[in-house]
Amino acid sequence: MSQQTLSTSTSTIQRTEAPPHRRGLALAIIVTCQLMLILDATVMNVALPRIQVGLHFSSTSLAWVMSSYTLAYGGLLLLGGRAGDILGRRRMFVLGIALFTVASLAGGFATSSAWLLAARVAQGVGAAAAGPSTIALIATTFTEPRERIKALALLSGVASGGFAVGLVLGGVLTEIASWRWVLFINVPFGLAAVLLAPRYVREPQRHPARVDLPGAVTGTGAIAALVYSFINAASAGWSSNQTRLTLAAGVLLLIAFLVIELRTKAPIMPLRLFADRNRAAAYVNFLLGPAAMMSMFFFLTQFLQEVRGFSALSTGFAFLPMAAGMFGMTRLVPRLLPRFGPKPLAVTGALVMIAGLVWLTQISVNSGYTDAILGPMVLLGLGGGLSFSPLTPVVMAGVEPKDAGAAGGVLQTMQQTGTSLGLAVLVTVFGTASRHAAVNAPAGAAGAAHILVSGMDAAFTVGTFIAVAAFLVALTFRHTNLGTGHPAPGQARHAGPAPRESDEIAEPVVLLD
Repeated sequence: MSQQTLSTSTSTIQRTEAPPHRRGLALAIIVTCQLMLILDATVMNVALPRIQVGLHFSSTSLAWVMSSYTLAYGGLLLLGGRAGDILGRRRMFVLGIALFTVASLAGGFATSSAWLLAARVAQGVGAAAAGPSTIALIATTFTEPRERIKALALLSGVASGGFAVGLVLGGVLTEIASWRWVLFINVPFGLAAVLLAPRYVREPQRHPARVDLPGAVTGTGAIAALVYSFINAASAGWSSNQTRLTLAAGVLLLIAFLVIELRTKAPIMPLRLFADRNRAAAYVNFLLGPAAMMSMFFFLTQFLQEVRGFSALSTGFAFLPMAAGMFGMTRLVPRLLPRFGPKPLAVTGALVMIAGLVWLTQISVNSGYTDAILGPMVLLGLGGGLSFSPLTPVVMAGVEPKDAGAAGGVLQTMQQTGTSLGLAVLVTVFGTASRHAAVNAPAGAAGAAHILVSGMDAAFTVGTFIAVAAFLVALTFRHTNLGTGHPAPGQARHAGPAPRESDEIAEPVVLLD
């Protein structure tokens, strides 16, 4: 890269970048909203027993309180990301948060199961509209590489730690107030974001294009059908015609989606995003990591309440060590990533996660919190933070401005799909193992606890194998030092595309393959 090009890049940044205090406020608004969207994937977990009683859900339909949100959120993320590129990222961010806030308020006043599920779907639609723009807005607000890495690592850490924080917050609100406040708590934060974002968050340049409706329909349908087939298999089994039909439909829709994306001029998921090996590996790990960790959230919540007798509040606070570990890694990763690159961090993080999940497979009916739960939680928090935090900067490095929203949408689609599919697969494993354990289980409460723990152990074992797959993918990362402009030791140097004079900078440093 020539000195003149570097000079042009620097002057462009100086002209277009907002003052530091405005960037800080913009980051606070964006990160808070991202946390709010992620929280709703788990915040209702510990409140489910009270929701079941209050709104007369059946045992099987109760799972849809969680799944209705994640299906709408994950299924529409690709469309939300591309819509932000075309219609304006800040506009989609504000509209999405507004819909999410209104839906949260409506859900808090629900008087029937159908009312609550409709509100949860609307929340998911709003989250899908706003979510992809959070990453794209940070990438275009922070154009200096090291600041961008710090901001994106913070966002990634908040997104990962938000699952644990949701359990803590859900336990607190359910215990001291009502399950309805799990939804009402979104309203003041959502209103603040809707009012402040137009003032402090800069609207990046739009990139007019046609919306890829065929891709949106087939992509959304594929994700929804695949997740539903696994959810249905957990209760009806794989011999169910409904399970088989929806699974087949999901596979066919996925194939159709990929064919459409290859042929259309303005794809909703540009497959060129996967051409970079590091970005492709980061996407796959954002699918596998949450899939492995969801077993811990879902099953340990039941273990602590049903086997150990924890209250909703105590269960929420039991997850604090994991949240603390993730947030601690969020502060550390921005210092490590430019120095070592993504590979050592992702590999080490995956190994720590594997250790935590292997430890969880040893849980028994008599296991206590301090001797069998606390240690694995700390390991999973540290491992998850170390694995996930580097991935967002890797995904966004070198993305063309016109694809920034789509890149963020694919990342969050991977995360939400991994969460939904992982939970569905592990619940299926849990159900099969529980039915086998029930054959020889003693009667009464002791037998019920034995059945529950047997199913959990099987789920944790499969979760461990998923984490091993994440480790293997992490080994494929190239040794790249992001944000330094210098190759890692032994790495060849390749110049990326020269920055253009516009209000968005794709990446004002030399990029590495």
